[in-house]
Order: sequence, then C-alpha cells, then structure tokens
Amino acid sequence: MRQPWRVAIVGGGITGLAAAVRLADRAPAGTEVTVYEQSGVLGGKLRTGELAGGPVEFGAESFLMRDPAGGESAAVALVRRLGLAGDIVHPSVGQAALVVDGGLRPVPGGTLVGVPGDLAKVTAVAEPAADADRDAGRPLLAPDADVSVGALVRARFGDAVVDRLVDPMLGGVYAGRADDLSLATTMPALARAARVEHTLLGAVRAAQAAAPRAPGEPVFGTLAGGLSRLVEAAATAGGATIRRTAAVRELTPTATGWRLTVGPTRDPELVDADAVLLAVPARPAARLLAGVADLAGAAATVGELDYASVALVTLALPRPELPALSGFLVPATEGLLVKASTFFTTKWGHLARPDGLALVRASVGRYGEEASLQVTDDDLAEAVHRELSKVLGVPLPAPVARHVQRWGGSLPQYTPGHLDRVAAVRAALRGAHPTLALAGAGYDGVGIPVCVRSGATAAEEIITALGGSA
Repeated sequence: MRQPWRVAIVGGGITGLAAAVRLADRAPAGTEVTVYEQSGVLGGKLRTGELAGGPVEFGAESFLMRDPAGGESAAVALVRRLGLAGDIVHPSVGQAALVVDGGLRPVPGGTLVGVPGDLAKVTAVAEPAADADRDAGRPLLAPDADVSVGALVRARFGDAVVDRLVDPMLGGVYAGRADDLSLATTMPALARAARVEHTLLGAVRAAQAAAPRAPGEPVFGTLAGGLSRLVEAAATAGGATIRRTAAVRELTPTATGWRLTVGPTRDPELVDADAVLLAVPARPAARLLAGVADLAGAAATVGELDYASVALVTLALPRPELPALSGFLVPATEGLLVKASTFFTTKWGHLARPDGLALVRASVGRYGEEASLQVTDDDLAEAVHRELSKVLGVPLPAPVARHVQRWGGSLPQYTPGHLDRVAAVRAALRGAHPTLALAGAGYDGVGIPVCVRSGATAAEEIITALGGSA
C-alpha cells in the first residue's frame, strides 16, 4: 500500500471523532484523515447549550467512569488522552427515585440496571414473584442464546419487577421496552453470568462481583463546561480535516480503495480514499452499503435496525421546591408523557446557581409512541411542566426560559440476536472489503464509552487492513 494513507470517516459524532484520534495515534505518519459530517454540527448526541445564562446539556449528560471489566472506561481514557482529565466532575447527589402509584420512591440499591441482586431490597417498589427463581440444574442461558431482558426477568422475578423497576431503568437509557430489548446487547455482563449461573439472583450477584466498585466510588462523570468540550478537543487533537455540511451520498469500490460521492446531486464531488469508516446510524449506513454490489445482504441486515425518537425538555425554574434527588424515572404503567427527569442543578453541584434558578430536564418519548411527540414545542413544555408538578405534589413556578431538543430516530432498539447479526455483517465486510468498517451506537450499544470504544476498534481494523501501524 502506497503512503500516505487516505482514510475517510463518514460521521462526525463522538464515534467518528474517537476513530480519528486513534488513527492519529496509531497510523503511520502522514496518514490523511478526513471526517465528513452531513450536518453543520459535530458531536452527534453530545451538545452543550445555554439556558437562562448557564450551560446545560441538550443531549447526553454524562459518561460511565468504568468499563464492564472494572477498568477505566473508554470515555475516561479519551478524556485523559485529550488532556481534560482534570476537568472531570461527578454528581453531587446520586439518589434517584421511581414514580410508583403517582408518588416518588427511592430507587432500591443492589440492582443491575434494575434487576435485583437482593429481592428484599426491592419490595418497597415491586413485590417479586414467590419461588419462581428456582435452580433447574442448568444455566439460565445456553452458550449462544439471547433473550429479551423482560422475558428473562418476568419468568424469574415476576411482572411487577419488570414493569416498575427494570422497564423504567432501560427506558431511561434506550427509550425502549424491556420485553423487546436484547439481554446480550443491553446487559452483557448479566448475559455472560446467565450462561454459567442457574438462577437470576446468582447471575446478578456474579455480574456485580466481576466488576466490584469501592464504596463511594463515582459511577458517572462529565466535564466542567460541558461535553461539547470533549467534541471540540477530539476534533482538533488528531489533525483530521473536518468537512461539515458534507453529505456522503454514495460509496463505490475501486481498484485501490474507495470513491466517495460527496455533496449535492447537481454538483457532486468525487473523493478517493484507501479506507472508509462508517460512523453513522444504521439507516444511512445501509443506504451506502446497498450501493456496493456484493454487500446487499449486509445492507439489508443493517437497515432492519429500528430507532426510537425522543425529546428533551429543559425548564429554568425560579426557586422551585425540589426534593434532594438527582431525578426520577417513570414506569410506562404510570401513564405519563414524561419517562424520566433530571434535576440538573441539584444533581450536578458545579451547575448550582446563586440566584436559586433550577434547571430541570425531562425526557419524553418511548419506542412506538412517536405520536406523543407530534405537538408544538410550547405544548410539549406545558405538558412536562404540568406532569412534573403532579409527580412532585407541588405546583412548580412558571419557567423563565425553556428549551426543547428533539432527537428524531436517535436511540437504537436492539432486539434479541442483535450482536450475532452485527457480527455477521462485519464478517461479510472483512471477507469482501476489509478496508470498510462500521462503528457506532447502532451496532455496539449506547453511551459515550461504548461509542468511543467502537470508533477506536474500527480504526484499529482499518490500520490492520492497510498494513499495520507505524
């Protein structure tokens, strides 16, 4: 392979930017990396804005500090690589609540994404089924099996634990339902333990023991000044060329690599590259793959992945009566539009305002309920204000400012078997076109650490396919 390499990254979210940083660190000197972002804004679902004179996140608000194996997460590693580790801050208030029968109850401790490791600790929220989690003399899951989270937990702990605890926890992350979401994708540590343990209690405890956490150790972190700082630092760290408002419309294999068709139909730009890394959601990725003759099957598989749409409504409230909580989650059985809320200026002490103004954010929208979002921003904000007042039991003051951020088709819905389907697609790419890689939340899971790791891993695959690192 001639030098220098030319690598095209399609997608300027945190996945694509993390890939660019890894290429800068590991590819031979002189490698030319270009990031093509269809919109005018980098960062994808990481977007720090301003409301009532203070910073607030209009997308993801934090990252996990540790990875499933117990080491520092890929997000923390990237923050450190970019020289921002000294700016990591942690929540000041960690206790969250669940809305149960119209009132707030503390989220019980000792659970794994809501799945109990001690049934006695969850009885205030949900009464587990009696004697259902019996040892049948074999592991809960076969070695290659995958099931929905809801199917496994309902069979072992009963409906109440799923509906009142597991479903709202997963809904807060994925905007989906426990009965539809893949255990292996959304809860990989529990899936691994379930292939060994004979009871669900045993599997939860084994998964927790595999990555013990010291008392008081923070689970989440963010950056002082907002997560857009991570985006900006990653965009400049690797020296990649950043192309905003540059839609890649077609991908064509050539004798030496790839040709990208970029820009408007009437005035397209043709760009040659030795390798391409697709760091875009499944549907645009599928459209690009479908243009490659021998990847029609892979394109169809990728295109089947569905997404949920959500809206984030942030209200700036003058001196409201808020409980000392980070926020709350809402089970779908409560019949509310709001599925989760964060008391931003309570949870994040560094955002506390001396004037007593509080920022409260609510998440609206569940998979399959997109019609609930088909209202004006004003109507959505009014509905959120009304429901928050109802849940808290006190009329909240009128907001002095508000912001509605709509994320259409933003959260992947991983049905059982998702990881096997992704593995088959990647095997097809490696077999036919090893210089083409897929990365991002649509394939490997949601959350900043997962997306960073996905981008970095895809970058390593590109480096290997082109002949190895420097």
